[in-house]
Amino acid sequence: MEKQAEGLGSGHKKLSHSSPSHPDREESSDSGEETQGGDELGEAGQESRGQTEIRKLLSQKFLKLPWKPEYKGQANLHVFEDWCGSSVSQLRKNLHFPLYPHARTTVKKLAVAPKWKNYGLRIFGFIHPYKDGDFQFAIASDDNSELWLSSDENPLNARLLVYVGRVGTEHFTNFYCLLNTWLLMSSRRYYFEILHKQDEKGSDHVEVGWRPFLPGLKYDVIDSAYISLYTDESSLKMNSVKHIPQTLASHTLSLQEVHSTETHTADMLKPDPRDTFYKIPMIELSRLDRVLPSCLYSPTYIVKDFPIARYQGLQFVYLSYVYPNDFTRLTHMERENKCFYRESPVYLEKFGFYKYMKMDEEEDDRPAFFPNPDESEEVGDDPQTHAGQRSLMWVPLSPVQQSNKVIPLRLSKTSKTFQQSPLYALANQILSNAAHPAPIVLKSNQEKEIKTNKIYITRPRPPKSRPREVPRPPVEVFPGVFLYQTARGKKLVDLSSRWKSMKKHGGLPLFWSIPLRQNHQIVPTDQEHQDLEVSPSLSFKISHSASVDSNDLPPSSLDKTDDPEIQPTKASEMAEESQQRRAAEPEEGGVSQYSYEDTEPRPGWTEEAINWQRTFTVNPVDFEMLRSDWNDLRCNVSGNLQLAENEVVDVLSQYIERLNERNGGIYTLLRIVNVEKRRDSARGSRYLVELELMEAGKRVVRLSEYIYLLLHRSRQDEGLGSREVASTPWGSHWPKPLLCQPAMLQWRHDVMVHFVVPVKNQARWVQQFISDMELLHRETKDDNFSIIIVDFESEDMDVEQALRDSTVPRYEYLRREGNFERSSGLQMGVDTIEDSHSIVFLCDLHIHFPMSILESIRKHCVEGRLAFAPIVMRLDCGSSPLQPNGYWEVNGFGLFGIYKSDFDKIGGMNTEEFKDRWGGEDWEFLDRVLQNGLEVERLRLRNFYHYYHSKRGMWNSPIKKPTQG
Repeated sequence: MEKQAEGLGSGHKKLSHSSPSHPDREESSDSGEETQGGDELGEAGQESRGQTEIRKLLSQKFLKLPWKPEYKGQANLHVFEDWCGSSVSQLRKNLHFPLYPHARTTVKKLAVAPKWKNYGLRIFGFIHPYKDGDFQFAIASDDNSELWLSSDENPLNARLLVYVGRVGTEHFTNFYCLLNTWLLMSSRRYYFEILHKQDEKGSDHVEVGWRPFLPGLKYDVIDSAYISLYTDESSLKMNSVKHIPQTLASHTLSLQEVHSTETHTADMLKPDPRDTFYKIPMIELSRLDRVLPSCLYSPTYIVKDFPIARYQGLQFVYLSYVYPNDFTRLTHMERENKCFYRESPVYLEKFGFYKYMKMDEEEDDRPAFFPNPDESEEVGDDPQTHAGQRSLMWVPLSPVQQSNKVIPLRLSKTSKTFQQSPLYALANQILSNAAHPAPIVLKSNQEKEIKTNKIYITRPRPPKSRPREVPRPPVEVFPGVFLYQTARGKKLVDLSSRWKSMKKHGGLPLFWSIPLRQNHQIVPTDQEHQDLEVSPSLSFKISHSASVDSNDLPPSSLDKTDDPEIQPTKASEMAEESQQRRAAEPEEGGVSQYSYEDTEPRPGWTEEAINWQRTFTVNPVDFEMLRSDWNDLRCNVSGNLQLAENEVVDVLSQYIERLNERNGGIYTLLRIVNVEKRRDSARGSRYLVELELMEAGKRVVRLSEYIYLLLHRSRQDEGLGSREVASTPWGSHWPKPLLCQPAMLQWRHDVMVHFVVPVKNQARWVQQFISDMELLHRETKDDNFSIIIVDFESEDMDVEQALRDSTVPRYEYLRREGNFERSSGLQMGVDTIEDSHSIVFLCDLHIHFPMSILESIRKHCVEGRLAFAPIVMRLDCGSSPLQPNGYWEVNGFGLFGIYKSDFDKIGGMNTEEFKDRWGGEDWEFLDRVLQNGLEVERLRLRNFYHYYHSKRGMWNSPIKKPTQG
């Protein structure tokens, strides 16, 4: 059912189309001609203030290009791939739209069907009318599309003429138009622009038709005779974009988006002092000298010279704790991955959170199947109760009982162990109506035993209003498992072993045998049993809630089927009813096959009551405190580990006190911006302390230093004064932890950072990377970084010229021949760095950098001590930094910061093994980093994103030609 599109103005009504006919063959519905509101679309709505500002900005950038007659017969086509969503507004949110498409080509008519998915199109050029007069335009597409038309050849005068859909769910296979006309002259040309968005499903197409304003005429697709190029792009590089027209169509938002107040729910979008902490001037380093005593930094988790198997280094990377909350937990993505709670889904389904919440007991709040366990018969396998056990046996009927069609049950003493069969457990589960029953799977041709100490066979009290009934005969739920009902309630009896013996001797009527499914052949457990003598003249009173196939009834019973007291028995319906209660809910607007409208209430069964007043007691627990610093590779939505507030306050109070003692009390703590802890329970914890301080009441300064809370002193520690220590077998133990300054663990605030990136034929991403580096320089005013681009013979842009035209403080362009090789490209870039005491950041093209990235790299890299592997958030298809849906890339270590001297010491990249492939070179590199005694700091960085992109057409991938038709 195709949905109707709406006009931009409020005066236009929805138009309905009765038949989805093809635009080339049949005329679309003319119902639109009968609608009111025939004013032109541009006069129906008022331009917003934002659109006016955009128009002024675009007019400043507008570059008028000459038009040539040889441009006729084609229109410009720009393709934006790898972008999800089905609305045109989603296309406008694309990072590269409208200047940097994936492909630039031409089209010979305004009807395009690439037969692809997740893409957007921008078709633009000029329309040449074949005569003077009023024309009507129409558009059809799957999914959404827009047609913009100018009153002349100027793109800035383009206005939205007609569209299909707004939110992405609408599409039309027949032409759709609004009741308005456009006066055209054959001697002039008119700029037009078509925007189209296609998602991952449906038959993709977009076509534009026109007709003279005469009733009854068909729409014709605008073909090559009446269109022309805006400009010829065949000889231009992909990073040459000055000729591309920028209009309101490519920049404006829809009216719904302009007035929308909806914001994304990602917690990380909240402002945080960490994001702008780099702007505050740094405290003078001389103020921090000798604030704390010096101590040797030697953590016990270092694996220097330890033999590590291939890719085993992942197990030696630990996470750091953070305070205060940096909101890196992706709460808006926990629908896909609920790894924040440690219990498995199977565990939660069976037990729930019983360790953390306990239901409050009430006087009448007993389980439905155990109303009073004290009055229940107990049957079990407890050795201490064998002598007093009771079992149920069938006994011969007396003549009176035979006439009343009743079978009594007699309790008899036995010393044999009563064991449950799998069928008994299944029946007990079905009848118990438990809130979360444990699933029981019965495997074919396999014996099972379910042993329990006690089994309660209860007698639920019947309603007082119900008259006393004659005891009903047992109903066989499964072979050998019977449901016996009396006036006092129901009892479930397991006679599977005796039942097997009785069937062999033919001692029971045939209609008790219920055929099982072929794929569920149940074999009862073999037990010692005694034969029961049952009178062949037994007769039964059948329950109204059961039925049996008449083919299975004995002849004596078939003759009595007209008796109102006797109905066929089908005991398997009880199992079916339990399945019906757990059936899936019907979709909105639909009716389930197990809905209440289709099923009549069964006699003898009652609906389960809901206790809306039930309360519970909470056992307080902080799930963040339950997480460990182990690098969990399966959990990709949880944020950084949270550090306890009391621990932070205790450490910082000591440090601020020492700082003021050293500097005459001139510092006042304004804010705890960030505290990061690396735990080492055997030795001591390392802290990165970042504080906002008021210095002498005059200016605000920032402090960012490493401190060490030493728990145990090794024999190699020196320079700690003459404090008394207690001796231990392996070293010395302080009477209380010592807060000290770790030796050789100071980070350099102005060290040079080199971003190394290998590229090939990625013009749009290279240009975006260069633009991001320019923005980073403008915002931070930091000149101590450079970019090194290793180009594997890119043909789609002049990378060196783009660097030359940029405003980045420093750059290096290296050109390499041959196929793309990431490892060799990174190694080639690092080799050009002369300063071995600078930081190398192995980078990727598809990255969105926070403005604090330089500060983050510097403070987490210490020469000879620390390397930095930040965790980047991978954005989903169609997501952006303003709408960050995605997950943390906990497995990848391709983004890596390390000092050049340490990089050379471990041997650099493995260029021999990873020559013709990539993937795994980062893990192999990590192994060697750890084996050389370096720590790898692992943190999730706020607003650090990896853009979604497919690998189609990248690097050395061959491209298959599309099939015809």
